[in-house]
Amino acid sequence: MLQLYPLRDFPAVLPGDSLGELIVSGTRAQNITPDASSVLIVAQKVVSKAEGRRVRLAEVDVTAEARELAHLTGKDPRLVTLILSESRSIIRTRPGLIIAEHHSGHILANAGIDGSNVGVTDESDGESVLLWPYNPDASASALARHLGEAFGLPVPVIISDSLGRPWRIGTVGFAIGVSGFEPVWDQVGEQDLDGRVMQVTAPAIADALAASASLVQGETDQGQPVVWAHGCHLRLAEEASAQQLLRPLEQDMFR
Repeated sequence: MLQLYPLRDFPAVLPGDSLGELIVSGTRAQNITPDASSVLIVAQKVVSKAEGRRVRLAEVDVTAEARELAHLTGKDPRLVTLILSESRSIIRTRPGLIIAEHHSGHILANAGIDGSNVGVTDESDGESVLLWPYNPDASASALARHLGEAFGLPVPVIISDSLGRPWRIGTVGFAIGVSGFEPVWDQVGEQDLDGRVMQVTAPAIADALAASASLVQGETDQGQPVVWAHGCHLRLAEEASAQQLLRPLEQDMFR
């Protein structure tokens, strides 16, 4: 049975903080004991904060390309400059919206750049935004190593963010960084309850766990960015990446 345990009263994360140590301390304070069925899901924002990915818009030098795209979309040209710098390509635009392919390959609004819950600043500091971790898979791997050493067993890790989906209203949690397990469970060749051999079945386990954790992480003032999931049946893997969740371009029917 899947059980979710958020770390309550998680402290504000500052650039340079050891996120791994904060998680270990919070886990022990709540008497949570990870076991072989445990996975840690961490919201992208606290990872970005620890890695110093906060940017003051006042310090952004606007490019000519960004100024043109800002005019077409009605967005702040400083924000658009950052979106372009974080993107492989721009997929779609309309007034008020830019859908971009992030350097990591994930496709989402504004290349993942967000201005909510970036941390309280004084008025002289100006408006700030958070960029995604430079390499979410590497961030997940670093946390997995730290937690594995602290708890004495392999700890699979998911870095998650809430993203929109084509043809659907609302956002759900997605895995943008993965370490320690196969994020997609290929079940082709297995049998269903009636003995039929499965032909095309590959549950996105990492996304399912990220979506489950997002229910307790929240989107506003919940302050629970770190969630332990117990009761997970995973296929552990030394080489794991959220890239395995991305459909290859040659299979993409919509670009």
